[in-house]
Amino acid sequence: MADGIYNVLFLCTGNSARSVIGEAILNKTGAGKFRAYSAGSRPRGQVNPYTIRLLDELGYDTTGLRSKSWDEFARAGAPKFDFVFTVCDDAASEACPVWPGQPMTAHWGIPDPAEAQGTEAEIALAFRQAYRLLNQRIGAFTALPLRSLDQLSLKNRLREIGKMEGSTHLPERT
Repeated sequence: MADGIYNVLFLCTGNSARSVIGEAILNKTGAGKFRAYSAGSRPRGQVNPYTIRLLDELGYDTTGLRSKSWDEFARAGAPKFDFVFTVCDDAASEACPVWPGQPMTAHWGIPDPAEAQGTEAEIALAFRQAYRLLNQRIGAFTALPLRSLDQLSLKNRLREIGKMEGSTHLPERT
């Protein structure tokens, strides 16, 4: 934990929707206690326009949001992470880089709104649903008494957050 602030990385494959939404939520709601980042294993190169539209509508500053590779955060000089959360099943099942700082990790998988099809309203609803699910998880995370939990208790609480309503399910790793 650098300068009393926890660094958190949200990972997804494309880094265009869920991970970017997580980054935006935590940077706004956890300001002063958390600094959030997002990245993807195979970034799309641009943030999904529905992501930007939704976050703009909800009053988030979207100017610095971009789609980037997780390699950017595995290099020398990258922030040391306290927590890394995968928000899609594909990224969770990939071999991740070794993150500086040996962060606590958990899988918080939710359905990909970027895969939604249908009318404009149906697609926008899928993005709102992803936002709602991530906002609930991040709210539960920021409410944890991080300094008073031992490592095992914290790991269990982070896993439980990942199993909240709307989660996609991966087999437990041993």
